[in-house]
Amino acid sequence: MPRVAAVALRSAGVELIDALRTTGAVREFRADPVADEVVGRLLDTARFAPSGGNRQAWRVVVLRDPDKRRRLREIYLEGWYEYLAMGAAGLVPWAPITDRAAESAALEAAPGMAASAAAGPGGFAEHLEDVPVLLVLLADLRALAAVDRDLDRYTLVGGASIYPFAWSILLAARAEGLSGVMTTMATLHEDEVRRLLSVPDHMAVAAVLALGWPVQQPTKLRRAAVADFATVDGFDGPALAGP
Repeated sequence: MPRVAAVALRSAGVELIDALRTTGAVREFRADPVADEVVGRLLDTARFAPSGGNRQAWRVVVLRDPDKRRRLREIYLEGWYEYLAMGAAGLVPWAPITDRAAESAALEAAPGMAASAAAGPGGFAEHLEDVPVLLVLLADLRALAAVDRDLDRYTLVGGASIYPFAWSILLAARAEGLSGVMTTMATLHEDEVRRLLSVPDHMAVAAVLALGWPVQQPTKLRRAAVADFATVDGFDGPALAGP
């Protein structure tokens, strides 16, 4: 992490390792606004994130306009209830390798979930326009060295030049006492987001970052142990012992 970020973490009373172990996804924020100066500091720190060839192929749209915020929420919700329906059926939503028939069957429940949500108070998704800071993260497809572009499988390598920047924003936010979450739901209807924000065709919608002062800052996250995902000398090799 850049020195300035490490200094900021220490000054906020959060050591780097602690920040790495406690920066979880937060979707519930206080109504207090976040000053432009703070958002500027987050981006100023995050710009030092690594990227392929140091091309820094990211662009950020800071979304303030109330009408555009409401429209982004509508776009988000178009996929949200599909996500919930697939999850309720025990599926990983939109997994590249999945049971497509089971996925189609699960999606039939999405309209009912949308109707139920409309009758209630709603949560993060239903109130997306109220989040203090909304950042739409774009990726310049002309500047990504996607070495898996032509493989006969889903391509993901290009994200290595974009998502470290997003993670650096979240870490910088943690240092400021903020919290947030990165969500890719709006990408499901990318063309609608492009039209909303006048985004050119060579830019992909990589994510939306929601930030604010948390109602509760997470301190303990549940994750798999090192031995559950790290092996030696092969996929079927012995587990690497963790601490």
